[in-house]
This record gives sequence, structure tokens and C-alpha cells, in this order.
Amino acid sequence: MNKHWVIVYFAAIFEVSWVTGLKHAGSSFEWAGTILAIMISFYLLIKATNHLPISTVYAVFTGLGAAGTVLVEILFFSTSISLLKIGLCTLLISGVIGLKLVTNDRNTSKREV
Repeated sequence: MNKHWVIVYFAAIFEVSWVTGLKHAGSSFEWAGTILAIMISFYLLIKATNHLPISTVYAVFTGLGAAGTVLVEILFFSTSISLLKIGLCTLLISGVIGLKLVTNDRNTSKREV
């Protein structure tokens, strides 16, 4: 696995953190954590897109973030579980995996002009 894809996965983890924080942060400390997670998430995303195709990176990032947020809401905040919700998340993750599999991982770094 390309190390730049690992960066995308970590960016998605931080995305889940800040999206969850937007809804559940109540104290200054929690808001500071949310803002820090936003900064880290986008920093990692920018680093990854310097080496990978932005279209696929962004799709993977948002897909994992959306599915991860649903999972966190179910596991930690007692959001209801439905077969339809699980099926749609499975479809979303299948699409993310499919995009990753068909993407050429060759270095697409920005060229110096």
C-alpha cells in the first residue's frame, strides 16, 4: 500500500472527529479539539493530494468520513440502526474500495514550473 493512501486514511479519521465535534462539542476544550482536528484533517488531505489524484483522494476521504461518522454515531451516541442505513454504508464503502482499486498509484506530484 502506498504511504500516501495511509495519510488519506488518517485524514478521514480526523474528519470523523471534527464532524462529530461540530455536533457534540460543548466546552471550549472540546471546540479547541474540533478545530485542531479540522486543521490536521485538511493538512493531511493536502499532503496526500500532492502525490495522488485529487478526484479519487477526495472521494475516498469523504466516503470514509461519512461512513465513519455514521458508525461513531451508532456506537457512541445511540443513533438508531437500520438495515437500510447499514446497507447504504456498505454500498458507500464498496464504492470507495472500487475507486481505490482502479486508481493508478503512480506518483502524480506537482511539477515545478
